[in-house]
Amino acid sequence: MPTQPIATELKTFTTSDVRLANGGVLPEVTIAYRTVGTLAPNRDNVVLVTHGNTSGPQMIDPCGSTGEGSWCEIVGPGKAVDTNRYFAICPNMLGSSYGSTNPASIDPRTGRRYGPRFPDITVGDIVATQRALLDGLGIQRLVAIVGPSYGGFQALQWAVSYPDAMRGIAAVVTAPLVPRERSEGNVARLMATLSQDPNWNGGDYYDHGGVLESMIQIRTATLKTYGIETRLRDTLTDPADIEAAIRAEATEWARGFDANSLLTLGKALRGFDVTAQFGRIKAKVLYVLSRTDRLFPPELGQQVMPALKAAASTPIISCSTATTAIPHRAATHTNGRRGCARSWTVSVRQSDRVSRSAWALTLAFPASERAKMRALRTGCHKNPVVVLRRARLGLAA
Repeated sequence: MPTQPIATELKTFTTSDVRLANGGVLPEVTIAYRTVGTLAPNRDNVVLVTHGNTSGPQMIDPCGSTGEGSWCEIVGPGKAVDTNRYFAICPNMLGSSYGSTNPASIDPRTGRRYGPRFPDITVGDIVATQRALLDGLGIQRLVAIVGPSYGGFQALQWAVSYPDAMRGIAAVVTAPLVPRERSEGNVARLMATLSQDPNWNGGDYYDHGGVLESMIQIRTATLKTYGIETRLRDTLTDPADIEAAIRAEATEWARGFDANSLLTLGKALRGFDVTAQFGRIKAKVLYVLSRTDRLFPPELGQQVMPALKAAASTPIISCSTATTAIPHRAATHTNGRRGCARSWTVSVRQSDRVSRSAWALTLAFPASERAKMRALRTGCHKNPVVVLRRARLGLAA
């Protein structure tokens, strides 16, 4: 077995005068990123991994730990993003807390933290800064863009904003739009909790003791929504021990994530909707849903897949999983330009094989690994690793 690669130290890329969708300008933007694998001399083996809402670039580290889990079962030698062949790069989102310019950063115009004055950004702005990062690294075209949840929003935004920039995308437990009422409601709920913190001070809490306890409260509620109690019952029986474990995990995350970043990324989803731009997509699309997911249920496939199919000039692959985490067949081969969208089913059959010549982006499962596939055991939204565990990303030349 190849030696597990070690992720590089956190690197940064800085650019200036970044114009945002709202017309505003950030005088300086730094994007932090981590990589695994070796960049080919001609820079043509890059897979961009886009992280979730409260995760960060450490999600691709071997045995890395983030608020939403590690993708070390997906990124690595022989895995879904095979770092024996591909160079994986995971940039921290603009506005996020793990090294990129965000509300806790210093505004060079004032010498103070941006705080609540950080400008409103969009998913398009986030993706534009990633494009600038790649340009700075001399990377023009990507093999694929792969991301869960908020990372899936980014993958879909990439596909419509820069349709020639990638061969394929894998959008995992996500959707091409966020209903306005959901995004507005999420921001309102966050504000309702944070504004009650005695240190809130209108969002200028950095010199007033911070809002750690409120962030622990927010994270605890989120973890319970995602099913952490079910997971912990595998090893703990005492309810008090379970509560203590939840609080410990919530506290670890809250100490590293800024409350204003949480609001910034929440606001960025207001109006997110790329469905009207499906016709711009040129990349192959792998759309992965899970039947145990509480935020992105498989019913979304009934809306999204027909719309993608109608607009597609290239093959589209759909995945909707059930009690068996990995379905049996990606899609049938098509000779025409317009692809066929097929929802994956729940069975796993040893005889099925995915033709790598049929699709530029697909999932192939070695027969020796299929028996190791396991069901999603909880309703945890932040568990795409289980969906794609031990899968191999097959990318045709």
